[in-house]
Amino acid sequence: MIEYRIEADTVGMRLDKHLRKRMPNVPVSHLFKMIRTKKVRVNGKRAQPEQLLAEGDVLTIRGTEEQLTLAERPKSDRPPPPPPPVDPSRLVILLEDDWMMAVDKPSGMAVHTGSGITGGTLVDYVRAYLGPKATRNDFTASPAHRLDRETSGVILVAKRRPAMVHFTEIFTNGHPKKRYLALVKGKMPKDSGVIDLPLAEHQQTAESKSRRGINMQAAVTRWKVVRQSSEAALLSCTIETGRTHQIRRHLVAVGHPVVGDKKYGDFALNRDVRARWGLKRLFLHAERIEFPHPEDGRKVVVETPLPPELTDVLKRAALL
Repeated sequence: MIEYRIEADTVGMRLDKHLRKRMPNVPVSHLFKMIRTKKVRVNGKRAQPEQLLAEGDVLTIRGTEEQLTLAERPKSDRPPPPPPPVDPSRLVILLEDDWMMAVDKPSGMAVHTGSGITGGTLVDYVRAYLGPKATRNDFTASPAHRLDRETSGVILVAKRRPAMVHFTEIFTNGHPKKRYLALVKGKMPKDSGVIDLPLAEHQQTAESKSRRGINMQAAVTRWKVVRQSSEAALLSCTIETGRTHQIRRHLVAVGHPVVGDKKYGDFALNRDVRARWGLKRLFLHAERIEFPHPEDGRKVVVETPLPPELTDVLKRAALL
């Protein structure tokens, strides 16, 4: 746990800007997630990204200094090498305006650096595409949420600070309507269903576990069969909560792991479908998102179809 008091030279600074300055190695989207999940508090109360700090405010951050500020720093004093150049023409943009972008992220592309990933991220592509316009009023365009590296599909990018604040609010309180397509093992017992199963907090520290036990978080996933065979089912899934790996963890918990899932899946099945159907990745695709626009609240719907490598798998599996 990090706790400190705001000094005179920080008075009047926005909370999100202060956190970015103090923790430059933490992705912007993660800082906003920490705020919305109450891991950042001001004077013991829930914080807001846009709130202005006052002298004497006590800022509390869940996590350790090493985890949040040192983990991604280079071990030597030499500056890290620049990330390899990316070709912004490869970026598939589904929607763009002055406030935001919706991008079709391919499988295999990480959203942020970290865990051995040093370049070629969605952040790199977005900022290369925007060029000098990537930064505005001390805010640099950043993804407003995450998708697993191996998951493809729609992801939202905030181009302005008010857009990021807006997305943080709706992900916290309104949760945008997201729909995924997943190919899972076996035959489903009925046409649709709900998985209401709490999940252990994915980023809980060992210290926290030892002090208060495993923190279980409410999680709800709704699924509907789109196509079914004796071996596998193509499901349309919507989530009412946004837990890490929620769909993957929920489906394996009910005995229908996502095909191609190297972390939670059926490894023998993964080898078999790779050989027979040519599936070389996780079969999970974020096909649709619905949300209020950050400028005026109007409803926006963005969709993207399954990529060709997944439609080819469905054809070989006799599901298309």
